[in-house]
Amino acid sequence: MHRLDSRLPVPDQLKGAVIALGNFDGFHAGHQAVVGEAIRWARSEGRPAIVATFDPHPKRFFVPDAPWFRLTTLDQRADLFAAAGADAMLVIHFDAGVAAMTGPEWIEQVLHHQFGAGGVVTGEDFTFGKGRSGTVTALREIGARFGIGAKAVREVLDEGAPISSTRIRAALEAGDCATATRLLTRPYTVRGVVQHGDQVGRKIGFPTANLSLWHYMRPRYGIYAVRGRLPANGEFGGLVRDGAANVGIRPTFDPPVEWLEPYFFDFSGDLYGQEIEVELHAFIRPEAKFDSLPELEAQIAADCVAARELLARD
Repeated sequence: MHRLDSRLPVPDQLKGAVIALGNFDGFHAGHQAVVGEAIRWARSEGRPAIVATFDPHPKRFFVPDAPWFRLTTLDQRADLFAAAGADAMLVIHFDAGVAAMTGPEWIEQVLHHQFGAGGVVTGEDFTFGKGRSGTVTALREIGARFGIGAKAVREVLDEGAPISSTRIRAALEAGDCATATRLLTRPYTVRGVVQHGDQVGRKIGFPTANLSLWHYMRPRYGIYAVRGRLPANGEFGGLVRDGAANVGIRPTFDPPVEWLEPYFFDFSGDLYGQEIEVELHAFIRPEAKFDSLPELEAQIAADCVAARELLARD
């Protein structure tokens, strides 16, 4: 799959594409419906299918000190879009110039002249451009002047309410992995490079692979049943291992340091410097401070038993 940058020309072979336009952070069931419609439309007319996403997220541009809220990285989105059948991911670099453009300007200058779009698919409630002036109606009316077709996909409901990234974040903040998984259609997954820590886990018999939460939203701090996906290249060959993980600042230790720390069952190997994925499957308990290492060790052992039982039902 091609990965395109909005600051560079779109290759000629990808002009005339049907573009799924949105943020698509999380690529949840509602996003999948929009992208799926774009791909079906593109295939029916022999056009390329492109999924456009924004980076940085417009919210981060307008509110730079907002708490981290991303559900996926660009690399994760690229993999998800490719798996859905897209021919390319278009990363729209959101800057002051993009923010200043009105919806009509966006349609003419960006979608038509710059991207050469043949069609655009969005969600019913998606807006773009300064003052949210880019609407589905504007896409249909103004796009038609430039030969751009437009379709809007109805919101996808779950238990009577629209599926949204906001609902997913709220579920994760509550430690409700089941709801987040249902709305995403897969477990919430953090991808990162394993870093060196203070090796306390190794000293008490539970060596962990330390990951920074980086720009990801912070789920509820606590202990989780997790599933790790190890590097596909090299000695591990994409090995999948169940485990238990701490998400948080480890209040037993000073100074507090924020990590996602998975301990993988039935595994030994050096993961330092390698990129892995950790899926959050079930919340076990909140973080707690322990008075001694033996007390902590006993609790981790109990957490591992709970994690094994939860993952066996998965």
